[in-house]
Amino acid sequence: MSPIRVVLADDHAVVRKGIHDFLLEDRDIEVIAQAGDGLKAKELILELLPDVAILDVRMPHATGIEVTRWIHEQSLPVRVLILTAYDDDPFILAALQAGANGYVLKNAEAEQITAAVHAVYRGEPALAPDVAQKLIAHMAGSTHETVQTTEPITDREREVLQLVASGLTNRGIGVKLSISDRTVQGHLASIYAKLQVNSRTEAVTKALNLGLIHLPEKQG
Repeated sequence: MSPIRVVLADDHAVVRKGIHDFLLEDRDIEVIAQAGDGLKAKELILELLPDVAILDVRMPHATGIEVTRWIHEQSLPVRVLILTAYDDDPFILAALQAGANGYVLKNAEAEQITAAVHAVYRGEPALAPDVAQKLIAHMAGSTHETVQTTEPITDREREVLQLVASGLTNRGIGVKLSISDRTVQGHLASIYAKLQVNSRTEAVTKALNLGLIHLPEKQG
C-alpha cells in the first residue's frame, strides 16, 4: 500500500518539526510538504493534492478553517485534519462545519495523532475525546440549521461579533468601540435575532461558518 501523502501546515516551525518527526515514525505516512501559513498551504495543496492536509486553526494569511472551506469549495479530493491547541467550541464547530474530517488537540499522544491521520484518510471522523461529546450534542441539534440570516448584519454588528470572537467581554467591547455596555447588549440582541441563535458561542460559530467574521490572524 502506498503511504498516506500529507501536507503539514503550522506557523510555528518548532511545533511543525515535532509533528513532522513523529509522523515519519509511521511508515504508512509520508509528509510531502510543509507550510508556515495558510496561503502557502493552499498553494501546496493545489499543486500536490495530498491525501490528507494537517492544518492548525490560527495561521497568518488564511486560517485552518478558511483553508478547509476553500478545499471543499474547490472540490479537491483532500481530507482535512485540524491539529491545534484550541478546544473552544466556536473553533471546533466552525472547522467541522467548514468540512474538516477530524479535530485533534496538540496535547494528544503521538499515536493518537497518527491514528487520526489514518482515520480521516479512510473517510472516518477523528475527534479528540474531550471535545467529541459536546460536539455531537451540538451538531445533533444543528444539522439542518439554515445558513441564512433574517436580515443583513450591519457593519457595527460585524465589529461587535469580531470582538466577541477575540474573547472580549461586553465592557471590553464597549471600551474598544467607545460605546456603552447597554449599546453592546443591544447589538448582541439584534445579532442573536438575525442569526437565530441564543448565545455568544452560537453567534460566533455561525458567523464564522457564514464568513461574516474571521479568526484573528497571528502576527509574525
